[in-house]
Amino acid sequence: MLVKNSAYYSRYQTKFKRRRQGKTDYYARKRLITQAKNKYNSPKYRLVVRFTNRDIITQIVTSEIDGDKVICSAYAHELKRYGIKNGLTNWSAAYATGLLLARRTLKKLGLDEDFVGVEEPEGEFSLTEAAETDEGSRRPFKAFLDVGLHRTSTGARVFAAMKGASDGGILVPHSENRFPGYDIETKELDAEVLRKYIFGGHVAEYMEGLADDDEERYKSQFQKYIDNEFEAGELEDMYTEAHKAIREDPFKKDEEAGPKKSKEEWKAESLKYRSKKLSREERMARVQEKIRELA
Repeated sequence: MLVKNSAYYSRYQTKFKRRRQGKTDYYARKRLITQAKNKYNSPKYRLVVRFTNRDIITQIVTSEIDGDKVICSAYAHELKRYGIKNGLTNWSAAYATGLLLARRTLKKLGLDEDFVGVEEPEGEFSLTEAAETDEGSRRPFKAFLDVGLHRTSTGARVFAAMKGASDGGILVPHSENRFPGYDIETKELDAEVLRKYIFGGHVAEYMEGLADDDEERYKSQFQKYIDNEFEAGELEDMYTEAHKAIREDPFKKDEEAGPKKSKEEWKAESLKYRSKKLSREERMARVQEKIRELA
C-alpha cells in the first residue's frame, strides 16, 4: 500500500511538462532522436505526421541541442492548389500530403531527379533504394516515422502519409502489415485494396451507398461535394491529376492568395487594431467631453 507521507513527498519527482500534458511520448522520442555514436554528427531525420480537425501536418524534422529544426513541411490545406478541394483529412489526402512533403524536401535538397519514387502507385509494397548516378551509387534521403501519441492501428491515416512520402522518393523504413488490405492470417497485402485507398475509392463507394440508402445524411455529410457539383466517380481522376501536379511543381503558389505582404505592410496591419496610448491632456479632454454629454 502506498503511504503518502513526508518521505514520499520529499522524494517525489515530477514528470516532464509535455508528458504531464499528454503531448510527448518521451520513451519513443528518445529512440527516434538518439543517433549511433559512430556516425559522427550525422543528423537523424524524422517524418512527423500530426492531425487536426481540419488539416494534416507533415514535417521533416531533425533534433539539435538547442531544439528541433524543421527542414521542410507540407499541409493538407495546400492540396487545394493541386485540385483537391474537399476531404482534406481523409486517407487519400494524407497520402497526397506525404507525397507533397517528399517531393518538396527532395527538390530542396537537389535529390528530386535522382529519386523519383513511384510515379504510378499500384498499391504494391516498396522501399526507396539507392540510385545510380554519374558519380556512382547514391543513398536515398532517410527519415523515420514519428506518429507522436497517435494510435497505430492497421489502416490508420499516419501510414497513408508515410506511404505517400515513401512513394515520393524518401526512404522511410517500414513493413506492409499496417496498410489497409493486409490480411493478418495469410500475412499478405492486397494491393488492390491499398490502391483503392490511395485514389479515394473507399470514399467513392461510401458516397454511392449513402446516396442510395439515406439521401438526407448524404446531403449533410457531403454538402461541399454537392456545392462543387462533384460526383463519386470523379475522385480517382482528381487524385491522379493532383499527384501529377505535385510532382511537376511541389512549391506551387496559391493563386488566390495575392502578392506577399512586406514587413512594413504587416506592421501597418497590426497597428490598425492596437489602441493608441492617450496623453494626460487627451484623457482629461475625454473626461470633459463625457461630462458635457451628461449635462
